[in-house]
Amino acid sequence: MAVTFDDIAAAAARIADGVARTPTVPAHALATRLGLAALALKLETLQRTGSFKERGALNRLLALSEDERRAGVITMSAGNHAQAVAYHAQRLGIPATVVMPASTPNAKVMRTRGHGARVVLHGETLADSARHARALAAEHGLTLVHPYDDDAIIAGQGTAALELLRDAPDLDTIVVPVGGGGLIAGCAVAARALRPGARVIGVEVEGWAACAQRLAGEEVRTGGATIAEGIAVRDIGERPFAIIRDHVERVLVVPEQSIEEAIGLLAEEAKIVTEGAGAAGIAALIAHAPLFAGARVGVMLCGANIDARILANVLLRNLVRDGRLLRLAVDIADRPGVLADVAGRIAAAGGNIIEVTHQRLFATPSVRAAELDLVVEARDALHGAEILAALEGAAFRVKRI
Repeated sequence: MAVTFDDIAAAAARIADGVARTPTVPAHALATRLGLAALALKLETLQRTGSFKERGALNRLLALSEDERRAGVITMSAGNHAQAVAYHAQRLGIPATVVMPASTPNAKVMRTRGHGARVVLHGETLADSARHARALAAEHGLTLVHPYDDDAIIAGQGTAALELLRDAPDLDTIVVPVGGGGLIAGCAVAARALRPGARVIGVEVEGWAACAQRLAGEEVRTGGATIAEGIAVRDIGERPFAIIRDHVERVLVVPEQSIEEAIGLLAEEAKIVTEGAGAAGIAALIAHAPLFAGARVGVMLCGANIDARILANVLLRNLVRDGRLLRLAVDIADRPGVLADVAGRIAAAGGNIIEVTHQRLFATPSVRAAELDLVVEARDALHGAEILAALEGAAFRVKRI
């Protein structure tokens, strides 16, 4: 039986006391920058475990029989569903086992364990973890709580769109990340009931575009490293796919770089931290800008669980792309005062030296020469060009590296 809007409304009432009703916030600066008439951000990042997954997980757990509760549950997840099941199972007194791919970020593994679940790291992909979880379920009599291919999960996830459209009823487009498909399927059902004319558009990352490939009638080929591991799913769920096929306008594919740019844009412009999968909707607005020009768009920011080191690296890589961090190699004479001269000219041009390495042995043709490797902070790309011009105007030979 297909999920209906009544199922979503019932789920909303059922889980109301257990999950946050997250805010929908306008993002005027981002809308202007991205060429939109309006942009509303649904902050599922503010759920207790940092993602929308709590909605479906709690709805499914509340549907268990007493015998199933006593025996316990098992699931497979790259992280967010794991944390959601672990947290709500602990809260409800239900034993929980979670099978996670071996490459799952440490932050998600530790948080899942912190919520009281038994964590089993198994396999390279979520598909590997799923096979192991099913075997353990059969062996120990556990109930499998599937991350997305389950009607109760889909109905629970759809409550996010129900809230979004009640908070921002004039949206004409809703953009939703696609992993296994549970979130976008639930959102599509809710949108069809509350805003029938609205476009529902999905987003996948390059290398993990199973849904887009299936919609196009292509062979599914997935794999590769991605910062959006939360949507790096090989197999789209059959229940979600049936809804997507009928009620989702299209599923876009975005490059990895757009995901990184979106994380940085949200952090700098909206002061919101998201993980890679959580930023996929904004990445679609960046990578497919003409499709959204002038639209009134709602975006599901579906998760915030990103490792601090990865977040720091992404923000720094975005500074490099924007021309706000320059790496320069400057050929100099190896004599006293030259380093101070270079530093003074960069400072006079308004640049800030972040790192400096003085090479005498490996990068110069003469014993009387040296090379300075510099990392310099600039305001923007134009300012960076001015810093280069200041050095070149003083007869220094400079190259960007």
